[in-house]
Amino acid sequence: MSKLDTLQGRALELAGQVGDGVRHVIPAGAGKWLQTGAVLGVARTGAKTAGHVVRRNPTLAVAAAIAVGAGLALYAIRRRQRKANGRAGGATIEGRSKRVEADRTTKRPARKAASRRAPGARKGAEGAETGA
Repeated sequence: MSKLDTLQGRALELAGQVGDGVRHVIPAGAGKWLQTGAVLGVARTGAKTAGHVVRRNPTLAVAAAIAVGAGLALYAIRRRQRKANGRAGGATIEGRSKRVEADRTTKRPARKAASRRAPGARKGAEGAETGA
């Protein structure tokens, strides 16, 4: 084994130890903080861009505000209608049903009505009632 191989192995060990040490120092929720920071950065950049667009095109901003307002009003009206119809919980499925009649291609003969017998009288049970 050459000194170069030993040096590389030692460097890898040292890097692993540093990584383990850093991993123990950083709190468990650091990933969430990083993700939140990225989202805030994107939101800030988007707000700046929107501000520039509004300054250059004020009619576009007014049109967008009207469209958003109309959409919110329509949403509120539909929600109120659903609530009035008793579907606020969303337990029922919306839709329409239609009765479909069965279309039989083969005609079956009508069944004869069963004859009524006295209650308790069974076929072949006459001998059993007399005790014989």
